[in-house]
Amino acid sequence: MISKTMQQQIAGSSAIRAMFLEGKEMAAKLGAENVYDFSLGNPMTPIPEEFNQAMLDLIQTESSLELHGYMDNAGYPETRKIIADNLNKRFGTDFEGKHITMTVGAAGALNIVFKAILDPEDEVLALAPYFGEYRGYTSNHQGILKEVAPDTATFQPDLKDFENKITAKTKAVIINNPVNPTGVIYSEETIEKMASIMRKKQEEYGHEIYMVSDEPYRELVYDGNKVPFLTKYYDNTFVTYSFSKSLSIPGERIGYVAVSPSIADCEQVCSALSVANRIMGFVNAPSLMQKAVARAIDATTDVAYYDRNRQLIYNKLVELGFTCSKPQGAFYLFIKSPDADEKKFVEAAKKYHILLVGGTTFSCPGYVRLAYCVSYEMIERSLPAFEKLAAEYDLA
Repeated sequence: MISKTMQQQIAGSSAIRAMFLEGKEMAAKLGAENVYDFSLGNPMTPIPEEFNQAMLDLIQTESSLELHGYMDNAGYPETRKIIADNLNKRFGTDFEGKHITMTVGAAGALNIVFKAILDPEDEVLALAPYFGEYRGYTSNHQGILKEVAPDTATFQPDLKDFENKITAKTKAVIINNPVNPTGVIYSEETIEKMASIMRKKQEEYGHEIYMVSDEPYRELVYDGNKVPFLTKYYDNTFVTYSFSKSLSIPGERIGYVAVSPSIADCEQVCSALSVANRIMGFVNAPSLMQKAVARAIDATTDVAYYDRNRQLIYNKLVELGFTCSKPQGAFYLFIKSPDADEKKFVEAAKKYHILLVGGTTFSCPGYVRLAYCVSYEMIERSLPAFEKLAAEYDLA
């Protein structure tokens, strides 16, 4: 029999994936053109040509043994230096290659950070609404996830609740910026206030409280917005990153951890991440992908594609009477459910072949998430269905 812990994990398995599979079944029955699946945050934009060319050049010119072999658990030194230099150029930081650990995506990055810092029953704070897998990543390392309430007028964190939730057991605060599922960017003012609270609490409790910044959507921002780079505001910071969204390569599982050079016991922390990569079974990040992202370090996806989708779906839903938080980044729209029970609203949407994900999945009941990383044409086709859904709730 499988473990009791795993039985619980299966019971709480991702509602997003379940909705995605339901969408596939619906498409097979009704025709894909008649189903409007907004459930999964799967990048839709073309892979940048620089990345594709880097892959071809590497395969044609590099020794296959070198290209597909082992390297240091932390990754190729040259790739780590290129990433450090790129961050320094863009954000005015002072990373060296030794501060970068290459990982199996942002999920791998978060897991090795938690492996490195958590003792049993240490607490990790997550700012609701948040990506539900954070629960699993925390429990993987015997930590306990605690939730901080949002200010639902702005979807910035409730800072009073944040301060109250930090206890002597708090070891880390995980910050997703821009946020999945709201598309909100935590402002510089918010980050500065959080950092001030955390410094005060570190002094009060006499141990490090780490800021863990999860940033897979860092490059997906609109309207001239900027995402604060957190090592500039707080010394004990890890930045975890994935190229999944910026290069539209989620299946390649390539990312990194950047450790603030000012973090306490920096050399030991960097060593811990390298060892965690090995003992957790990742061993190292994919070798070919490390070399490819190093060659395409300045490449980015077509953010204008997502912005066009954002404008269409947001403006139309507001016109129909839905209450939405306008996204500043990422590719998600958070919609207030017109039914107090958002699960009933999700089911009502299915009648019109619209697939949405309930906010309970993100610890924010009463809302639903719509992922607009889909084709513009699909959004256009979906609008009459949304009109019918709005009419059912008499929103106009």
